[in-house]
Amino acid sequence: MHTEVHLEAVKGRSPRIRATGGMAARQTGIDVLHLISTAATPLGGDTIDIHVDVGCGSTLTVLSVAATLALPSRGEPRSQLNWHITVADGAHLVIDPLPTIVAAHAVHHSNTMVSVAGSGTVRICERVQIGRFGEDNGVWSGRLNADIDGIAAVRHQVQLGKQTHDRLGAPAVLISEFCYPDDRDDLVHPTAAAARLRPAAGGSLTTVLADTMPYAERVAGELRSAGELTGG
Repeated sequence: MHTEVHLEAVKGRSPRIRATGGMAARQTGIDVLHLISTAATPLGGDTIDIHVDVGCGSTLTVLSVAATLALPSRGEPRSQLNWHITVADGAHLVIDPLPTIVAAHAVHHSNTMVSVAGSGTVRICERVQIGRFGEDNGVWSGRLNADIDGIAAVRHQVQLGKQTHDRLGAPAVLISEFCYPDDRDDLVHPTAAAARLRPAAGGSLTTVLADTMPYAERVAGELRSAGELTGG
């Protein structure tokens, strides 16, 4: 199944929503949208494309009502989610959905493409967990491409799952957060596999790898609160 969602924010009016396939969105606040699954997706073979266009001077927050569960289908383990995000000059965007859980034997790919112009601001947080209770053999990969005023700011790719790590360590949980602007210095967590790094083009990219989501959230919060975040 192919799911396509278009979310458009324009200053002075309610966000526009168009959706087909297994996902929809509902307005839950003045500038707040929640993504809702209307069918079991993503299953193996499914593709989800989410387009977010935040116009000049507008504000939008995109959340979700529940975690996303990636499941294999008979004969096809792979599914894919693509975010296409444009933030105009003077616009403000937050994308902060609940975690994606990759079930046993599923292979899920996430591809996030972000373009920010002028004084636009953005915070995008992605949470991933390999397996439900007692499962550990799902695979996830994610790619983030972020451009600031047409300049490549971030090209980042991560993989999770035992098949992609050695025997010494196979983290089951990832939290990745991209913020722009953010002028704080780089920071490596003293005890966890986590860091906040500052790309040359500006902003910050925080990555946390852990065994459990509660621990990852705590570490991400410590990195997030270490220093003042500007413009977010």
